Amino acid sequence: MPDLSKRSSQLEIMDDLECQGEVVGQTLREIDEINKRLGGNHLSVQGLESLLKNVNGEVIKVADLGCGSGEMLKLFTNWADRNNKHLECVGIDANAYIIEYARQNLKGVQNTAFKTQNILSREFTRQKFDVIHCSLFLHHFTQEELVHLFTNFKKQARIGIVINDLHRHWLAYYSIKLVTSLLSKSKMVKFDAPLSVARGFKKNDLLQILDRCGMTNFDLKWKWAFRWQIVINNK
Repeated sequence: MPDLSKRSSQLEIMDDLECQGEVVGQTLREIDEINKRLGGNHLSVQGLESLLKNVNGEVIKVADLGCGSGEMLKLFTNWADRNNKHLECVGIDANAYIIEYARQNLKGVQNTAFKTQNILSREFTRQKFDVIHCSLFLHHFTQEELVHLFTNFKKQARIGIVINDLHRHWLAYYSIKLVTSLLSKSKMVKFDAPLSVARGFKKNDLLQILDRCGMTNFDLKWKWAFRWQIVINNK
């Protein structure tokens, strides 16, 4: 059994920013299906709704970092249409192949754009948004990198930040390992999925990061299935 008392530092296949090909496409499709079936995507939409409930009559720029297939941007724009909100969404990922996949996946979806960019770059930190969203993305970074990122996010996001990521727990680890070994067709998913849980967070990991960044106006909740939802209000 892996040591889940602390976050794993082992790299996932997805951490290779040059990875490409059908294995990546298959992986993105399977991740979308897992999130759909387990309800993970709803946590992000719920978080965005919470931040924007009192914001009306203005264009809201939303950045989805580590956007993957772009599925969350589609869900955000659908939510905006139903609730008379005007969003301009941009998906950002450091992997050019993934960005092209997302662009094709969302072809025809209005008010969405994509950009290949590393969020650790100085170029990214100079950009401003209204809302920054990260789903199943921040566990790819070390604690120190996360302190740096959250400090920048606090300056970059006018309204707030929505985080949706994994709870590091033995049951989550072995459950996803079993499910993906039986059902996944992607070598990447079989390897990365349980490792993602091992790189996920205990509540205290997240509280320490938020404290070091001086963030106090936030709501941190545990959600099914083994997810943390953080809604940070910068207003």
